[in-house]
Amino acid sequence: MSKLASLAKDTAIYGLSSIIGRFLNYLLVPLYTNYISAASGGYGVITNIYGYTAIILVLLTFGMETTFFRFANKDTENARTAYSTTLFFVGGLSLLFFLLVLVLLGPISSAINYADHTEWVWVMALTVAIDATKCIPFDYLRYKNKALKFAALQLLNILLSIGLNIIYFVVMDGSDVSYVFYINLVCTIVVTLALYSEIADAFRGEGKLLDTDMLRRMFSYSWPILVLGIAGILNQTASVIVFPMVYDGPDANMQLGIYGAAIKIAMIMAMITQAFRFAYEPLVFAGAKDKNSKEFYAKAMKYFLIFTLLAFLFVMGYIDLLRYLIGEDYWDGLRVVPIVMVAEIMMGVYFNLSFWYKLIDKTIYGAWFSLAGCAMLFAVNIIFIPIYGYMACAWAGVAGYGTAMVLSYVIGQRQNPIDYPMQSIFYYVLLTAVSYVSMDYVRDNYSQWISLGFNTLVIMFFVSIVIHNDFPLSNLPVIGKYFRK
Repeated sequence: MSKLASLAKDTAIYGLSSIIGRFLNYLLVPLYTNYISAASGGYGVITNIYGYTAIILVLLTFGMETTFFRFANKDTENARTAYSTTLFFVGGLSLLFFLLVLVLLGPISSAINYADHTEWVWVMALTVAIDATKCIPFDYLRYKNKALKFAALQLLNILLSIGLNIIYFVVMDGSDVSYVFYINLVCTIVVTLALYSEIADAFRGEGKLLDTDMLRRMFSYSWPILVLGIAGILNQTASVIVFPMVYDGPDANMQLGIYGAAIKIAMIMAMITQAFRFAYEPLVFAGAKDKNSKEFYAKAMKYFLIFTLLAFLFVMGYIDLLRYLIGEDYWDGLRVVPIVMVAEIMMGVYFNLSFWYKLIDKTIYGAWFSLAGCAMLFAVNIIFIPIYGYMACAWAGVAGYGTAMVLSYVIGQRQNPIDYPMQSIFYYVLLTAVSYVSMDYVRDNYSQWISLGFNTLVIMFFVSIVIHNDFPLSNLPVIGKYFRK
C-alpha cells in the first residue's frame, strides 16, 4: 500500500503540473485557431512540422531515458556514471544531428515541401536537439524524486510560451507561423539553462564521465526500446505526416489543421498517461526485486484504467463546452475526439503491460509489438485516408495501439504472467461504454443544457460506483475518519 501511496502522490504532482500545463497550453489552441484561419493551412503546417520533430526527439533520446533508470538502479552499476554517460551520449548525438541539418538544409527542406521556408526547418532542428538533451536532466530529477522542481520547470516552459505567443499574436497582431517556432526555441533554451545544477551533477561525484563499456551495455538494452519508441511515436504522429502525402485534394493542410486542432481536446488522456508514467517508471525499476511487485502492477493497471475511463466520460460529457477551446471553423473535427481518446487509453494500457519484458531485459518484445502496431496504423492510413479523410487517422490510432496492446498481453501472460483483475476491468469498460452511449443519445435528442445536466449525473454515478467498489472514503487520510463506522 505504501508503494501505491507513493505512486499516487508523485502522480498527483506530475499530473497536476501536466494538467495545469496542458490546460494553460490549450490557451494556445484558441489563440492559433482564431488568429490562423483553417483555410490558410497555417495550423496544418504547425501540426505537420511538430509531427516530424516528435519522431526526431525519439531518435535522439535513443531509448536512453528508460535505460538510465534501469542502469541507475542496478546494484552493480554506478548511478552517477549512468547519468553522465547517458547525458554525454544524447547530447553528442543531438549536436551531430543539428550540424547535419545545417549542412543538408536545402535538400531536407525540399524533401518535406518547405523549400521556401528553410528557417522553419533549422529552427525546429535546433529546438529538438536541445529538447532531446534536456530530457536526461529531467529524468535525473525524477530519479532523485524531485517532482516539485520537475513540475515547476515544466510550468515555466508553458507559461513563458503562452506569454510570448500572446505578445506576438494578440498585442502585436502578428500572423506569421514562423514565430511559433522561434518562440518554442526561446522557451527551450530558458528551461535548459534552469537545469544548470542537474547538468553540473554529471561532472560531480565518483565514477567515469563517459564509461564506454557501460555505454555498450546500454546500447544492447536501449536499441529495442528505441525501435519501440519509434513505432510508438509513429502511432501518434504518422497520421499527420502521411496525410498530406496520400490525401488527394488541394485543401490537405486545411483538413490536417482541423484534425490537429480537434485532437488537442482528446490529449487530456495523453497527459494522464504521461503523469502516470513519470511517477510509475522509476518506482517500478526501484522495486523490481519486491516479491509483491506483480500484485502492485495488477492494482496499478486497474487504477490507471479507472481514472482514464473517468477522464473519457468527463471530456465527452462536456465536449459542448470544451469545443470553445478551438476556433469555430475547426469544430467539424470534434467527431474524432472519442476515437482518439480510446486510442490513448489503449496506449496507456500497453505502457502498463510493457514492464514484463523491460524487467526481464527482453525489450526486443516491445520492439516487435510496436512494429506490428505501427504497420497496422500505416496500412489503415494509406488505405482509408483517400476515402474517409482525417477520420481514418483517428481509427488508425485505435488499430495500431489495439494491435500492440493485445500482442503484449497475450504473449506477456505466457512469458511473465501477472494476475490482472480482468473481471473488474471489463466491468468498468462496459460501464463506460453504456454511459457514453446514453450521453450521446441525450446530446442528439435534447437541448444542450439538459444534455449537460444528464451527463453530470452520469459522471457522478460512475464516480459513486468507483468509490463504493475500489476507493472507500473511509480509507482517505484526514477526512476518512468521518466515514468510518
